[in-house]
Amino acid sequence: MDAVRVALLREVLAGTRWPTAARQFARTLRSSVVPHGGGLLLVGTPVYEPWHLAAHLVDESTWAGLPELRPTLVRHRARPDDPAHLAVGLGRIEAAGRGETLLMVAPAAPDGALLERVHDARRAGATVLALDGGDPEIQALAHEALTVTDADEVDLDTVQHLVSAAAGENVAPAGRGRGTFRDRLSRLADQLTAPPPPRW
Repeated sequence: MDAVRVALLREVLAGTRWPTAARQFARTLRSSVVPHGGGLLLVGTPVYEPWHLAAHLVDESTWAGLPELRPTLVRHRARPDDPAHLAVGLGRIEAAGRGETLLMVAPAAPDGALLERVHDARRAGATVLALDGGDPEIQALAHEALTVTDADEVDLDTVQHLVSAAAGENVAPAGRGRGTFRDRLSRLADQLTAPPPPRW
């Protein structure tokens, strides 16, 4: 989803909690990965793989100049002959530790094996964040969760667009202030005119 569509989406959702909630969650995500630089792991459930969010975070990472936002997609059915960016299996979560951030995307309750791995990563010092559908075990496990239920005005895919777009916002190039209107306008123009990063 490009910057213009995200802006329109935010306009449609103005007056709801979602634009603000997504920005707050994105700030937490960015503050987890940028100072530590330990890496961002992104994992879904056996039936929901967040490859679309991974692709958007790669885009935002490139446009914002924040390589720390580029995620490693951890897959339940990764195979050694998959392309390198799709070949990372669940063993990577077991190796996660201090300085790393694990973002779990789970529209429904994940299986116990995944929860156990995530719990072990948290005990080893990883920061656990979640975009979820309201599962209490996920919420108990995550340092911070943004929950989307069937009763909400939006679905989890829409919230992922809002979060990924917000994750790259308000980041100033080195040596420049981040607050001026001219800087923000310049960065927006750069983003809108830059060629897209390589796709997944």
